[in-house]
Amino acid sequence: MSENQFTYESIGVIRTPFESPDGMPIQPDGNAAEEGVVELKEAYADGVKDLDGFTHCILLYHFHASDDAAPLEVEPFLDDEPRGVFATRAPQRPNPIGLSVVEIESVTDRNVTVNGIDVVDQTPLLDIKPFVPKFDVPSDTDTGWLTASKSTIQSKQADERFVR
Repeated sequence: MSENQFTYESIGVIRTPFESPDGMPIQPDGNAAEEGVVELKEAYADGVKDLDGFTHCILLYHFHASDDAAPLEVEPFLDDEPRGVFATRAPQRPNPIGLSVVEIESVTDRNVTVNGIDVVDQTPLLDIKPFVPKFDVPSDTDTGWLTASKSTIQSKQADERFVR
């Protein structure tokens, strides 16, 4: 394996009510009430110790249901103009890694029940990190092309454009 090659193994799976990307929320904020369960493999159960003290966590996962093509320009869900893939949250990416910030409902054994889930059922989980506003929310930000977008996350759902 060269120094530029990495191999990741799933540490669990994310269970959701969404059978495909078509029609699911495009970001956790798009459906904050939707519940999901993060099921860790038994070998990683001890890793959720003390996570229940946080209100939110960051889920990192593999976009297993996205189209394998990874164009460098995509038409994002919140716009009708092609944008550079790295200026979007589109699931088609050179490395199909997703990120969601979700609310922690409960932590039990090796399961984390969350609210605001926005991924397809059986999504392979790569990592969980606690959300810490002091670390994760810069005080002075700009949202680029999204600032001018007339769309809102709450009114958008995923469609077939990134489905395999």
